[in-house]
Amino acid sequence: MAAAAPHAGAQTPSSTPAAPSPTNSAAGPTAAQNADQTSYLFGLTFGEQMHGVGITEQVKMDSIVRGLKDGLQGKRSTPADRQQVQEFVHSVLEAAVARNQAAAKDFLARNGHEKGVTTTTSGLEYKVILPGDRKAAAVAPTDAVTVQYRGKLLDGSEFDSSYARGTPASFTVNGVIPGWQEALVLMKPGAKWQLFVPPELAYGATPKPGIPGGSLLIFDVELVSVKSSGAQTPAPEHSEAKPKSK
Repeated sequence: MAAAAPHAGAQTPSSTPAAPSPTNSAAGPTAAQNADQTSYLFGLTFGEQMHGVGITEQVKMDSIVRGLKDGLQGKRSTPADRQQVQEFVHSVLEAAVARNQAAAKDFLARNGHEKGVTTTTSGLEYKVILPGDRKAAAVAPTDAVTVQYRGKLLDGSEFDSSYARGTPASFTVNGVIPGWQEALVLMKPGAKWQLFVPPELAYGATPKPGIPGGSLLIFDVELVSVKSSGAQTPAPEHSEAKPKSK
């Protein structure tokens, strides 16, 4: 794991740049300010990468600074050093996945008994907010759908949202995570559901941007429209979805 410098878009300079006036020079950032900001961005990027793999309080800041100073002065790490870092990151990732999976299991056990929550045989839990058009044809796995959605982690942090982007998302039902595939074929156009997707029906132990490995995902999903693929698919049997006793 190595920190990468933030990418800055290149701009074409003026062919005849004018010498800055004393007033402009005073108003603009100084070289020291630029260096300070760039240095901060290097640290921010490195810290962001560590946080992304679950490294937060497991390291000592003084030692990180000492290592940075040595590296800037030309000291090089050995293959054994790099192996040690890889093993450490791997152990942190494994521990984080185990914690997230345990938290997901505990949450689902409680949530499955909440009013209005249905649990399917796969472990997916969902709550119908609006049923949508009950007379519409069943959604097939090969159909294209347009949805509005918001995705959150158990701690409430939002990792994705079509609402935030200002435009709905369109895709084929069988091209998304298993938890969505299962829910979408049960939904009708106009329906709004809340999905509680276990890790094994989402991304499993594999971390994704903004999603730590082993995470349960909570989605607010609105099925805006369906474009049929023309395939004839029988309606899904809702008997597979068994509400837990309340």
